[in-house]
Amino acid sequence: MDLITPQLCSMIQRQFPIGSQEGLGDNAKVLVKLFFPAGRYTFFVTEGEPQGDDFLLFGYCVSALGEDCDEWGYASLSELRSVRVRGLSMERDLDVRFAARTVAELKRTAA
Repeated sequence: MDLITPQLCSMIQRQFPIGSQEGLGDNAKVLVKLFFPAGRYTFFVTEGEPQGDDFLLFGYCVSALGEDCDEWGYASLSELRSVRVRGLSMERDLDVRFAARTVAELKRTAA
């Protein structure tokens, strides 16, 4: 599965480059939800832009280490693609019900 399709990369780059939702905090629009299927780790992507041969993403991270470690931050697409634990890897949420929702709304539903 493509974590970020070429179409999503293009849309993010055009409409939501790094810094485009600055200052919105939890009211930032979530563009893509990436998650690890056997744990708590979830990355709500709110912005992104190309960085060399990679794609830099910014958003809210629901940490695998627990609620005290949840934070805003950056992750590269290659970094997220490299996550492998016991044969499992990161996935993209295909459920359209989360589209156009804010980080605040989705934080409440994160495991």
